Amino acid sequence: PEEYLTRTEIAQPALFAVSYALWAHLRDRMETPPAGAAGHSLGEYTALAAAGVMDYETGLSLVAARGRAMAAAADREPSGMAALIGADPGQAESLASARRADGGRLWVANLNAPGQVVVAGGIEDIEWATAHARDHGIRRAVPLKVAGAFHSPFMEPAAADLAEAIGAATFGEASFPVWANATATPHTGGAGSMLLRQLTAPVRFEESLRSMADAGADAFVHIGPGDVTAGLARRSIQDGAVHVVSSLADIEPVVAALSASV
Repeated sequence: PEEYLTRTEIAQPALFAVSYALWAHLRDRMETPPAGAAGHSLGEYTALAAAGVMDYETGLSLVAARGRAMAAAADREPSGMAALIGADPGQAESLASARRADGGRLWVANLNAPGQVVVAGGIEDIEWATAHARDHGIRRAVPLKVAGAFHSPFMEPAAADLAEAIGAATFGEASFPVWANATATPHTGGAGSMLLRQLTAPVRFEESLRSMADAGADAFVHIGPGDVTAGLARRSIQDGAVHVVSSLADIEPVVAALSASV
């Protein structure tokens, strides 16, 4: 049932499993390996598994632990997130810092694409953001249907809970670069510490995409359900080709398009 499947602790391993399965089928059809990879939030685990930093079973186990930890942290107190429509990073930080200066708890959580920034905080902080967004030059703030204030200090208990699982995992070398959410630069070892940091740090996805383009990437493939990261790539990289693999039926056309472009 949808109300069960969309629970944080259930949705995260389900999304990882589907995304990795699609990647495995695509990988077997590609003529050359990717030049690099990145994933938005949970997707960073899939990207690391795709690059061989961890095997599928380790990734699934970590993602399940992550989902349980984040759900438990979100249950501690009411919190949420809001999308800032038409905001740039400076305006978003101005809004969040103004709230914190007034005793509130509001942080920039996702830097997704031009004009697409998300903040996270307590329920009262999100309500304040929707009421005061215009004061900071932001068109409006729209509350999101999420379970908690992810990628903010509200997730510190989740990081503590996940640390044990990450400490027991084995990580290897990446077969191609994987850009980290927290730094917008390729992982250079220490994947576990980066995955823990990711829980409370902003997702710097637009910056990651631009860095990948600067490194020579000119085609981006969204792998997984839906097409959200494809939309972010189109907005962030104006002259890059963007493809979507959200089902097995998408693989052959994408492989053909990639082969033609090469």
